[in-house]
Amino acid sequence: MTLTQTHRTIEAIWRMESAKLIGSLTRMLRDVGVAEDLAQDALVIALEKWQEIGIPDNPGAWLMTTVKRRAIDLMRRKKLRDQKHVEIAREMDLNHEEDIDQTLDGEIGDDLLRLVFMTCHPVLSQDAKVALTLRLLCGLTTAEIARSFLVAESTIAQRVVRAKRTLRVEKVPFEVPPKGRQRKERLSAVLEVIYLMFNEGYSATSGDQYIRPLLCQEALRLGRVLSEITPHESEVHGLVALMEIQSSRLKTRVSATGEPVLLMDQNRAKWDRLLIRRGLAALKRSQTLGSTLGPYALQAAISACHAEAPTAADTNWIRIAALYEALSRATPSPIIELNRAVAISMAFGPAYGLQIVDELSAEPSLKGYHLLPSVRGDLLFKLGRCEEARKEFERAASMTRNDREKELLLNRINECEYRGTN
Repeated sequence: MTLTQTHRTIEAIWRMESAKLIGSLTRMLRDVGVAEDLAQDALVIALEKWQEIGIPDNPGAWLMTTVKRRAIDLMRRKKLRDQKHVEIAREMDLNHEEDIDQTLDGEIGDDLLRLVFMTCHPVLSQDAKVALTLRLLCGLTTAEIARSFLVAESTIAQRVVRAKRTLRVEKVPFEVPPKGRQRKERLSAVLEVIYLMFNEGYSATSGDQYIRPLLCQEALRLGRVLSEITPHESEVHGLVALMEIQSSRLKTRVSATGEPVLLMDQNRAKWDRLLIRRGLAALKRSQTLGSTLGPYALQAAISACHAEAPTAADTNWIRIAALYEALSRATPSPIIELNRAVAISMAFGPAYGLQIVDELSAEPSLKGYHLLPSVRGDLLFKLGRCEEARKEFERAASMTRNDREKELLLNRINECEYRGTN
């Protein structure tokens, strides 16, 4: 394996394992900033060691062993009480990999949920909560998070640094708050973080993979756990419903060789019917708990329209357009409006959708958002305006940082050129 291949493999492993490492270290050290630093140290060690010895059979366990050893060394250097060392030694034997595996399968799940609640503490602003948790749980870079927020990279970097400092200074506990007001007031931020975590897995911001299924699975697992401890919260079940239904399509979102497969081209016979049933049941529960559907439940209802359509041609686009209209009123957003434009185009024709997209072209927050020219290009293509469509796809391809998505857009460019000459 070449040095470049090793680095790419380590980067992929890091994205899968970093949240577990940080969650476990935060439980030990009660300092999320130090926990992230130690996890990053382990990544540096892996880059050095694995090039020499090869990648271990269980890289997650190797990294967990490394970071916990470094944490213990740090605690000893700081002269923590001997009792703490005894407790840590009792909790795990660093010489046995199977013990590490048991830790990963057991308490780590709880650590991740505690980490989400910790970083969603009310001492932080909403933007800081989401930015910090995306960095810690998803392993996203500040650049990737900035693209999700449609803001400058320097802004995200400042949010993350300040958030970690605030958590340390305020001594925010590493826990899931008990029932009552404390848990309730953090719930909105926790839901947003899990939602964004799932979205990053469903459509990766950058890299050479179009989807990151393990990230989706972890977000869904956290959502399910959250629904168990907050059974009467409508939007929790709405978010779970959305993730269940969306997850049913993961295996069909990419081809056997990793190329993206668009929704209308997916083999619906391969959609996971169990996940769809679970999603529909969660949506029904959300509907019974709330007088009106919240943003997550509305998105779940949109996904349900696709899930319940036997074929792409059977999709009830008029209902989907109406649901997007309700979603736009509930949470006004240029991105939601862009999605509404797509639904309008499918229900009433591409010319109607293009009118909405053209109005969004002047929206400052969408200036670097690659899906805006991508959607506009698709609508222009359907209207037979191939040369204009080609230019929009070229713009979108220059904006995206996901290699697979860029390949898809380059194929659309070729399609425009072929139709334009025939």
